[in-house]
Amino acid sequence: MSETEIFNKIADMLAANFSVDRDKITPELNFSRDLDADSIDLVEFVLDLEDTFGAQIPDEEAEKMQTVGEAVSYIKAHEGK
Repeated sequence: MSETEIFNKIADMLAANFSVDRDKITPELNFSRDLDADSIDLVEFVLDLEDTFGAQIPDEEAEKMQTVGEAVSYIKAHEGK
């Protein structure tokens, strides 16, 4: 799957789960700062990422993901693993 396809899926997930305008989601969007996501929101989002992309995301790695771009890069590198 290409980075663009991964980004689009993640953007769709964020738009649905965080009631944010899909057009405002960029790779630089920060989950905590821009979406006001708390730790529970982020855990649920990571679980959705795992289900959607078939990737296992260890807690240590999930804590490092701050932006949409970082999530896309992680999924690209670990897709299906």
